[in-house]
Amino acid sequence: MLDRLQSLEARYDKLNELLSDPEVIGDPKKLREYSKEQSDLEDVIQAYREYKDVTSQLDDAKVMMEDKLDDDMYEMVKMEIGELSEQQEELEERLRILLLPKDPNDDKDVIMEIRGAAGGDEAALFAGDLYRMYSRYAEAEGWKIDVMDAASTGVGGYKEIIFMIKGQGAYSKLKFENGAHRVQRVPETESGGRIHTSTATVVVMPEAEEVEVDIHEKDIRVDTFASSGPGGQSVNTTMSAVRLTHEPTGIVVSMQDEKSQIKNKEKAMKILRARIYDKFQREAQAEHDEARKSAVGSGDRSERIRTYNFPQNRVTDHRIGLTIQKLDQILEGKLSEVVEALILEEQAKKMEQIGE
Repeated sequence: MLDRLQSLEARYDKLNELLSDPEVIGDPKKLREYSKEQSDLEDVIQAYREYKDVTSQLDDAKVMMEDKLDDDMYEMVKMEIGELSEQQEELEERLRILLLPKDPNDDKDVIMEIRGAAGGDEAALFAGDLYRMYSRYAEAEGWKIDVMDAASTGVGGYKEIIFMIKGQGAYSKLKFENGAHRVQRVPETESGGRIHTSTATVVVMPEAEEVEVDIHEKDIRVDTFASSGPGGQSVNTTMSAVRLTHEPTGIVVSMQDEKSQIKNKEKAMKILRARIYDKFQREAQAEHDEARKSAVGSGDRSERIRTYNFPQNRVTDHRIGLTIQKLDQILEGKLSEVVEALILEEQAKKMEQIGE
């Protein structure tokens, strides 16, 4: 581990030199590439330098113990050695985690899709609750939200809503939300006070760059049609709505959110590219890791991952057995406790795999 850290520190120092080089400063592509590499190394180098400093202090304190010290000084140095040893162990653990293989998509923006599933109007309302939960969480993280398409219902929920979240590390924290979310509560329309169970599905995809997904124009069928509102009535006499069909995969994206056909096509292409990238990634992962599924990976999206129980103000994440009696706070976007637990579980799984 220490050899690898020394090598990374040497690379970090070299990047500092390169970023001061006029030739690099004049080349936007290289400047962006080196800046990102340096930024990615920042946390591990800072922790490594802190580790070296603590280790040096610890070595000095141990040398002092070999000298003839009076009782007070002996106890003081002994206490310092204990504190420094504890710091050293904590930093070693942190460095092991920082050196774990990183998901290449972690820093990407995400496209999320939420759909009401089983439960009719109540499922659509729950889809709306989930959208608001993720919106508030994104706002707390300083991320930006852009609704790309939405099919609302008369009762205030969504049959489907597709939106983008832009911000540093968005995918790293939201990727665990893939799957079926279940709600247990008494609907407002239920006079008998019976608890109903409904579900909504969430899909989280990293935004894909054009260079990452090679889509040929000849593989896409483009259909245009007039936008329609609730009930199917035409709300736009121009053919502004767009449907893209990627014939090799059969993936279809329709977009009518904008009044401009060009803007609808741009949004539809973003979603199409993300869905194709996501499909290929999941297929590759399934082939590579068929025998050893991660407890918190993207997994099967039909799998129930979390239950929101209103009568008991309880949220349970079934993948890691986490139960929190703070449903009201979580629906207000205070998701950090759940997200951090899932990240820790993923890190533990990676550590296990490295140790095998």
